[in-house]
Amino acid sequence: MDAISAEQKLPTLLIVEDEKSNLVSLERIFQREGFRTLLAEDARIGLEICRKQRVHVVLTDLMLPGMSGIDLIKALHTVAPDAEVVVMTAYGTVESAVEAMREGAYDFVEKPLKRMEIVKSVRKAAERYALLAENRTLKNELSKLRNREIVGTSAVLRRALETAAQAAPSTANVLVLGQSGTGKELLARYIHQQSGREGPFVAVNLAALPETIVEAELFGHEKGAFTGAIQRRVGKIGQSSGGTLFLDEIGELAPAVQVKLLRVLQEGEYEPLGGRTQSADFRLIAATNRDLKQEVATSRFREDLFYRLNVIAITCPKLADRSDDIPLLVDHFVAVYCRKNNKPAMIVSRAALDRLCAYDWPGNVRELENVIERAVVLGRTNTIEVDNLPGAVAQAEAHTGNLVFALGTPLEEIERRVIKATLDHTGGDKRVAAQLLGIATRTIYRKLAADGELDDPAAAR
Repeated sequence: MDAISAEQKLPTLLIVEDEKSNLVSLERIFQREGFRTLLAEDARIGLEICRKQRVHVVLTDLMLPGMSGIDLIKALHTVAPDAEVVVMTAYGTVESAVEAMREGAYDFVEKPLKRMEIVKSVRKAAERYALLAENRTLKNELSKLRNREIVGTSAVLRRALETAAQAAPSTANVLVLGQSGTGKELLARYIHQQSGREGPFVAVNLAALPETIVEAELFGHEKGAFTGAIQRRVGKIGQSSGGTLFLDEIGELAPAVQVKLLRVLQEGEYEPLGGRTQSADFRLIAATNRDLKQEVATSRFREDLFYRLNVIAITCPKLADRSDDIPLLVDHFVAVYCRKNNKPAMIVSRAALDRLCAYDWPGNVRELENVIERAVVLGRTNTIEVDNLPGAVAQAEAHTGNLVFALGTPLEEIERRVIKATLDHTGGDKRVAAQLLGIATRTIYRKLAADGELDDPAAAR
């Protein structure tokens, strides 16, 4: 069990001790202290135990027959790298204990053992294990949030991703266009991940920065460059060296800073405030929800900078243009927020999914994500119903056409026509069609095979 709470309640302790009486005594002590105990009379047995199951703390003697305690600690780096080690050492062999600490042991206690001392040491080691495990979990969750996957199979999304993948290995500047909430930063991260650049992805939301600090934020400054500059600061351009600089809401950039950014793109160098000229090595991706051509026509945006940015333009499709992806996005966000809020797996009722697919989503994917997060958090059962949706979404009516059947039409014919119409609506995507119809994908393959409309009948099996 990997849950931190479970590890804290019942940590597993492996005791490695060749003296039988000490082994039994230590087992009794730590069982009373709430530990799950495992026993080994030599290091090789202890190592084999660690290979087969998770151990949180290893309490080992240094003087063991055959493989020594020091060798055991070294081997644990490979077999159980997360385990904390407490060593027991006889009086007068503190040098060996110091060596064990250098090899990664958490603590050591001298023999003859004192109950309170050894319990305190092992308990602190278990707490350290739990703390580090929690930190790893948090880092993994943050990594998942930073590197969220792009969900969808619609033709319009595939075209955008294909262009992004083609552009990624180049050094060309990319301009990402699209309405708010369409996932422009997500697309920029995708380009960075596909680019092979080893440096970091550095994102800057220009709309969120006061105009007075944008220049210092981008270019950095030296100590004393202006009032309040008490120390040197590396700007975002410097931070993104060898990687990608993503400037979101580029249309908000002040004219004076536009000139300096243009110089960076033309000359490959920049000057921190109060500093000397430095070379710049980054790939620029800019994004905006504005019409930059219109901004240029009204002299709010420099024409020369626009053409520097607009080498490769990619438009993030609005959600209304990729409605086929809504069922997939719904499933994805439900899973994400159930996990994030420690809730059991939830499903979306057919009626609720119909309303979600019918809604226009002016706020695009971001609005859909917020709606699903709200439904998961406030849901009282394992099913998201229409009542769990905000009023405007719950009242949405389907915009797709209706199928009309004559009374007495055989059910097989109705099924065939409904499946065919749904496939037409999803552009032939059988997975999405199956989700919309509430059936298994293999059912669609089987029906198509029975009608002789499947190129590969084996796919129906």
